Amino acid sequence: MPSSPSSSVIEARKALANRLIEIRKDAGLNGDELSAQCGWHPAKTSRIQSGISAPSESDIKTWCIVCGAVDQIADLIAAVRAVESMYTQWRRMERTGLRAAQESVAALYQRTGLFRVYASRVMPGMVQTREYTAAVLRSIQRDRVAIDDVDEAVDTRMERQHMLFSGRHRFGLLVEEYVLRAAVCDAETMAGQLGHLIAVSSRPFVSLGILPMGTGRPHLPVEDFYMFDEAEVAVELTSGYLRITQPREIADYVRTFTTLTGMAVHGAHARKLITAAIDALG
Repeated sequence: MPSSPSSSVIEARKALANRLIEIRKDAGLNGDELSAQCGWHPAKTSRIQSGISAPSESDIKTWCIVCGAVDQIADLIAAVRAVESMYTQWRRMERTGLRAAQESVAALYQRTGLFRVYASRVMPGMVQTREYTAAVLRSIQRDRVAIDDVDEAVDTRMERQHMLFSGRHRFGLLVEEYVLRAAVCDAETMAGQLGHLIAVSSRPFVSLGILPMGTGRPHLPVEDFYMFDEAEVAVELTSGYLRITQPREIADYVRTFTTLTGMAVHGAHARKLITAAIDALG
């Protein structure tokens, strides 16, 4: 499994490793003996037991058979799949195109009541215009996706927006001022997007905060993140998509969002910054 900076992934890997160590010890085997019976190098056993490497499903089956713990196989395979699902590389998520990646989160969006989003690179997906979304997804497709289904992916996101703005969901959006001026599309598309952002911010179930450039802060997030109630956080890394479900780590994101909300400007001041960005487009 690819490495990830998330403590959720690290701790889940360690928990799995500890269960495998207990199974080995219950069988009365040391690491070298288990390695010999499994038919692999002792270094592999060491990496699995330390949590450095995640075992494959085949490794788990072999480990449990050698230790006489066949009844543990199904549960352990479920555990390793759960660890793997925390972090997904973009190329794995998008291997069948961008539409599938958009569809994969539909159920999560439907059951979420309160969305909290921190955006430092591009506009939050749920408030993007069709033209802005097309420009962003086209850029992604050219960079890393072989299949060209951008039009279908845009349609899927737009359909999701209709559901989200039905009035049954609430939104707390924090957007860096840089995003208002980021050249991810042509000037006409950007002007339309900024105008749409002003319109969306006037809705009673939307709270929009803009973090002005130059605002001092002790800890600046480096990735965009989406909070789905307090059940899950999705972090968009450069290399992939990280799902965080550990309550203690989710609480860290809640605190970060609350701190940044206090630093942001809202209402008329936020609209003034957006209008200034529109004016700068000429």
